[in-house]
Amino acid sequence: MLHVSDAERRTRLAQRHALAPSHRAEGVRAATEAMTVLHATEPATVYLSCWSRVEGLTVADVDRALYDERGVVKQLAMRRTLFVFPRDLLPAAWGSASARVAEAELKRMAKDVEKVGAAADGIDWVHRSREAVLTALRERPDGLTAVEVRDAVPEAVVRLDLGSGAGAVWSHGRVLTHLGLTHDLVRGTNTQHWRISRPRWTLMTDWLGAVGEPLDATAGFREIVRRWLHTFGPGTETDLVWWLGATKGIVRAALSDLDAVPVGLDGGATGWLLPDDLDAPQGQDERWVALLPVLDPTVMGWKQRDFYLGEHAATLFDRNGNAGTTAWVDGRVVGCWTQDLGGRVRVHLLEDVDPAATRALDAEAERLTRWLDGVTVGTVYPSPAMKIHRPHREATR
Repeated sequence: MLHVSDAERRTRLAQRHALAPSHRAEGVRAATEAMTVLHATEPATVYLSCWSRVEGLTVADVDRALYDERGVVKQLAMRRTLFVFPRDLLPAAWGSASARVAEAELKRMAKDVEKVGAAADGIDWVHRSREAVLTALRERPDGLTAVEVRDAVPEAVVRLDLGSGAGAVWSHGRVLTHLGLTHDLVRGTNTQHWRISRPRWTLMTDWLGAVGEPLDATAGFREIVRRWLHTFGPGTETDLVWWLGATKGIVRAALSDLDAVPVGLDGGATGWLLPDDLDAPQGQDERWVALLPVLDPTVMGWKQRDFYLGEHAATLFDRNGNAGTTAWVDGRVVGCWTQDLGGRVRVHLLEDVDPAATRALDAEAERLTRWLDGVTVGTVYPSPAMKIHRPHREATR
């Protein structure tokens, strides 16, 4: 069996993820394609993930790619997580990962509606509410915010106070989420600052024009796994099951259909590569540093992370497995970064690095400080390391 060392995996990461200086992406779409998808749970992550991979990027460049060119599109999919997808990958997600989440969400929402006594048949209520929202949006090709939908479609608004301790939610938000999962709607133009998500929900056909048919589930998962292997390979079956939010059966079928090749990894695990991707990469001596944001797709790409994270998992991830900011040197995470009260980026090391790497990290922090230009980026997912170093006065989003 071919063996791929941790050192080779880190070189692949640097080059495939557009983090090495010699492999930067040419624009937002290219950066998204390099990563398969970008995490978009926190809107700022999309901008900062692209900044790390595209030279000379501006906020306007990201806005243009998302809202004008629309070659990249926000879509809820794997693990009920919001991502930015390359447009051509959407049909694969619609028929597989998004459809899988949509089915579970429909059942959950119907049960909640019945529990609060809003309807005897929750499934029927959801479908009637969906159609009412779609009817309203057919008259508004520019889209409606969630607040505007609430006012325009009162029949879809139910207070769901389920006594879970999380407080009440309004059903129209979940109806919109479900319509997004089924690719009837899309999160269109954002109405707020780039750090905050307040989209105009828009008919997918109004947003993209001609919309292709979803792939069937088998073909959809196969295509997503193929792209994941190109970006993150070699990865283990455990990595894929976690990242996809799918079953071992789904992952094994996709790997088989792709003729994926098993390879040995340091530590004894078995990883997988595409059959045309077995050659070791060149340029293993290239040095690089990076400052990646909360939930960056590189940090969140694998479940088994020792080859780049070392022993820092408990410090850099919260209890639910959400990654905070990370500072990287040559393919390994060595710390995190925060902003002080003046908005200056500060790097906090968790291990010693050589003087050249320290200088490079300091220069990257200064570059990010200039790019943010006084904007403070908050997060609801601070890691333990970030909490230690955050300013005394909480930054507002």
